[in-house]
Amino acid sequence: MRGSPKTLLGFGTKCTLWGTASGQIKLDRKRPKQALLEFGSWAKSSVPQGTVNESYKSEFIELKKWLKDRKFEDRNLTPAHFPGTGRGLMSRTVLREGQMIISLPESCLLTTETVIRSYLGVYITKWKPRPSPLLALCTFLVSERHAGDHSLWKPYLQILPKTYTCPVCLEPEVVNLLPKPLKAKGEEQRAHVQKLFTSSRDFFSSLQPLFAESIDNIFSYSAFLWAWCTVNTRAVYLRPRKQECLSAEPDTCALAPYLDLLNHSPHVQVEAAFNEKTRCYEIRTASGCRKHEEVFICYGPHDNQRLLLEYGFVSLCNPHTCVYVSRDVLVKYLPSADKQMKKKISILKDHGFIENLTFGWDGPSWRLLIALKLLCLEPEKFTCWKKVLLGEVISDANEKTSLDLAQKICHHLLEESSAVLQRVSHMKDEKVSLISQLSLVETLWREELKVLQASAEILAGVHTTYLASTECLGSPPMVGVT
Repeated sequence: MRGSPKTLLGFGTKCTLWGTASGQIKLDRKRPKQALLEFGSWAKSSVPQGTVNESYKSEFIELKKWLKDRKFEDRNLTPAHFPGTGRGLMSRTVLREGQMIISLPESCLLTTETVIRSYLGVYITKWKPRPSPLLALCTFLVSERHAGDHSLWKPYLQILPKTYTCPVCLEPEVVNLLPKPLKAKGEEQRAHVQKLFTSSRDFFSSLQPLFAESIDNIFSYSAFLWAWCTVNTRAVYLRPRKQECLSAEPDTCALAPYLDLLNHSPHVQVEAAFNEKTRCYEIRTASGCRKHEEVFICYGPHDNQRLLLEYGFVSLCNPHTCVYVSRDVLVKYLPSADKQMKKKISILKDHGFIENLTFGWDGPSWRLLIALKLLCLEPEKFTCWKKVLLGEVISDANEKTSLDLAQKICHHLLEESSAVLQRVSHMKDEKVSLISQLSLVETLWREELKVLQASAEILAGVHTTYLASTECLGSPPMVGVT
């Protein structure tokens, strides 16, 4: 995992997820007021209907025995299936504020040290160039999965997802339906995984003496992709370690059996870190949790596009949801005769205002408004561009023009979202085999549509207020607080 060795996480039931649940823990130093309010209302909520205890299933009985042999026995949580979130962990008793809910011994963690101590160690040690920590973990996962019943890690491996829903795993025709920024990142993700696989084939071939079957059949691209997604979506963070036989890339990932069954909610908070004294990965509650409620963690203050990219799911109640404005859309409604346009774009790019321009639940972001105000500068006001970047008001005309442009862009994105949702609906009728993937993409677009509708309402209200304020010769209202 990438992040801080001490991570803020948490609990709650207000969030519904779509896609593959994962257990990667990420840094979250910010907790919006909405999260506090949601958590307070959750504390009074009733036990969700449809929850099914899964501790009786053979795979979890095996996992519990395997964990017990490694000195871990959990009395606070139990595996269960929840409506909306799917498989997760349920509280067996009331959890108090500050209470330890999981203390997973180091012996249960799958790290690069685990790999190097295994039969793979001698091959990794002598291979040049040195394999990366990520490659070592992926190689171990593929090898152990192939071992089947003979694997010492079988109880853990058999509860891992068989497939994942990150963009790298989606069919090309489904990827084409993603929002442009996410589609581009998804294609980068796919290229990265393919490059890593291709560059590692000679290393895989060196492992042939370990297997009776052809190494190409064992270390196929699909097997490697599964292993890569397992690490990328489920790993927790440990302090950087240095293994002499591995490359200099940060060695901070560990797979945490059982702990990684915890699902994500953007509204919750706990504390999690590896305790160097107890040699355990520990999670404590920051607030209470009722008996028989699902226990959540928070992977970080991520918007839905990032959640889908890194974890393969979409959060239906995500306060961090936003809609990105691409460069093409940014300039779509600007006058083509503007001779200063190239210079304006260059200024935005040089000062970091060409990326991460968004609409959110609170309307257009401050960054988006600054970009629009600079792009709308009149020729005679162009020399004031530095003041624009500092957030100063240049003129009433500039304020009105940029506000109008924000409304046009928002309306354009609303139409685009509606059009894509129609396409997805038609494809669900025609491509039955892709319904699961299409439903995931549909959920993403629906959530973004809601954000755009909220932004459109805010912009309409601000526009009305602006007209009224200018008539009264007052100061124009400010918009964009996200």
